[in-house]
Amino acid sequence: MIDSHCHLDHEPLFENLNDVILNCKREGVEKVLTICTTVESFKNIINIVKKDKIIYGTFGIHPHETSGNILKTEEIVKPIKNHEKIIGVGETGLDFYYNNSDKNSQIKSFINHIEASIDLNIPLVVHSRNAEDETFEILNRYHKKKKMKILMHCFTGSSNLAQKLLTLDAFFSASGIITFKNSLDLQSTFKEIPKEKLLIETDSPFLAPVPMRGKKNEPSFIKYTLKKLSEIKDISSSELEKITTNNFNKLFFN
Repeated sequence: MIDSHCHLDHEPLFENLNDVILNCKREGVEKVLTICTTVESFKNIINIVKKDKIIYGTFGIHPHETSGNILKTEEIVKPIKNHEKIIGVGETGLDFYYNNSDKNSQIKSFINHIEASIDLNIPLVVHSRNAEDETFEILNRYHKKKKMKILMHCFTGSSNLAQKLLTLDAFFSASGIITFKNSLDLQSTFKEIPKEKLLIETDSPFLAPVPMRGKKNEPSFIKYTLKKLSEIKDISSSELEKITTNNFNKLFFN
């Protein structure tokens, strides 16, 4: 199993990192991708990826953090080039649900991250909430210029958005949200997405899956999302584990 999106620099994961890593190995988690959200947090990300061979990282600015904090494309590219275990750009994207950052700042930051991803030829980790049309329009515009590696993290979008993103060869990561009893529409959407386009994630320490609701999430809980997704896709957990692992490695290491 591979946890394609977590935040090991967030508490309580950071202060218990040794135990978190041990739990991963005990549950058969072979890789963990810890995601950067601010320039300041990148220092911790660099130290975390050095802790164990299973941990990799990304560099980017979360859409909530973009007001007054927009990095130029070259400012995103340079730190990634300097660290071989930093394998993705992001998390970036658009979130119009909250007003933590204004739309123009988010869009400008998103574009700069896209350009960095294209320049480096590595995956773009995309967060999208209440911004389906804008997210697709921008990704589609750049994809037409040059094929991109797109990962829709914690995908909760509509079936319509998923179908449009598939035309861009995007990958989709399922989080613990698919285990929630009120997520029937999302489960239906994931049923439609081809198996070869699926990844799994915890987004820990957030979004603990059923049956761990109410607890702080951690990467070892990825097994519950895998189990639910295998039920949705009507295949065995072991088969889906192989598929999602291969998909991650194809996206990030090819």
